[in-house]
Amino acid sequence: MANSPFPYFTSGTIVHGFGRGSKELGCPTANFDETTVEKLPSSIHQGVYYGWAKLLKKGDNEIYKMVTSVGTNPFYNGEKKTMETHILHQFPEDFYDETLKIVLIGEIRKMTTFENANELAAAIQNDISTASNKLDSDECGQYLKHSFFQQ
Repeated sequence: MANSPFPYFTSGTIVHGFGRGSKELGCPTANFDETTVEKLPSSIHQGVYYGWAKLLKKGDNEIYKMVTSVGTNPFYNGEKKTMETHILHQFPEDFYDETLKIVLIGEIRKMTTFENANELAAAIQNDISTASNKLDSDECGQYLKHSFFQQ
């Protein structure tokens, strides 16, 4: 794992996405700005990752479990690479234009396409379950106290 890109720490501004995550798939996502996506190292391939997220918003000092999708979203015939984070927490409101800090700790699966939206939604729910279980480990928990999230 000497060439592993993990952990990968980044932060960026939340922008409007395609509006599919919450509406079509029941999985709201925070979409990172293009500059943040462009800074991803080439060693982070198109796929689904797990890690921690912190929203830099007044009154919210929590660090949440998260799943992040990096890629072109082949199910939707996407051409542009995006980075979308689903935070395992229900927020009362959207947080566009806010800053989100994340650490990617590991990969769940490679990006792939699906036969239909139901298949995709089921895979997303499995990704969320996998991430939640992995993040319960002591190894993953150590990042909760990392200086990246204290700044």
